[in-house]
Order: sequence, then C-alpha cells, then structure tokens
Amino acid sequence: MNAPAAFESFLLLDGEKKITITKDTKVPNAAIFTVNKEDHTLGNLLMHQLLRDPQVLFSGYKVPHPLEHKFVLRVQTTADYSPQEALSNAITDLISEISSLEIKFKEALRERREGGDDR
Repeated sequence: MNAPAAFESFLLLDGEKKITITKDTKVPNAAIFTVNKEDHTLGNLLMHQLLRDPQVLFSGYKVPHPLEHKFVLRVQTTADYSPQEALSNAITDLISEISSLEIKFKEALRERREGGDDR
C-alpha cells in the first residue's frame, strides 16, 4: 500500500522543527508560523485564543494539504506587540484554561462517584 507510515503524522523526523517562523513582508507586524505534525485541532484553538487578545489585529490558519501534517498560522499585531509574543501569550493562556478545565472535570467526576449527583 502507498500510505505513509502512521508515525509520520505525529513524530518529528531528524532535523525537523516543530515551529518555523517567517516574517510576513507584505503586512507590518505580521508573521507566519508553520507548525509541523499538528492539524486543525491545535490550529483552530490557537487562532481563536489569539483573536481574544485586543492587540492581535488578525489571526488565521490553513492546512496546506490534507496529506501534509502541518498548519500555517498567520498573525498580525499592533506596532508595540510582536506576533511571537502574542503566540507565546496565547499558548500560556490555553495551558491555564485547559488545566482549569481538567481540575473542574476531576472534581465533578469525584462528586459523581461519591453519589453527589442522582442522575
């Protein structure tokens, strides 16, 4: 069969970087981040988290081809805020939100097991 090996969709190969950053020369204060071995799940999360930041003017992503395991994220920010800083802050905020969700889920699960919910 001509299908690629399953591990190629999530393991970085030798010399392959997780994220590459390219300065967008057409738009001021913009950068293009290419994220390897990820898909719409992370691309959509990052894009929407970036759009919550008032200093981010534009955030969008695309998957160049369905058989390529990467997405391209374009970010434009205000003059006093770099796209790299915006992405770093978005990642930090997402990690804290997911940690909070995990804690709430575990608490609800524990309450359910202890009989706190009669459903």
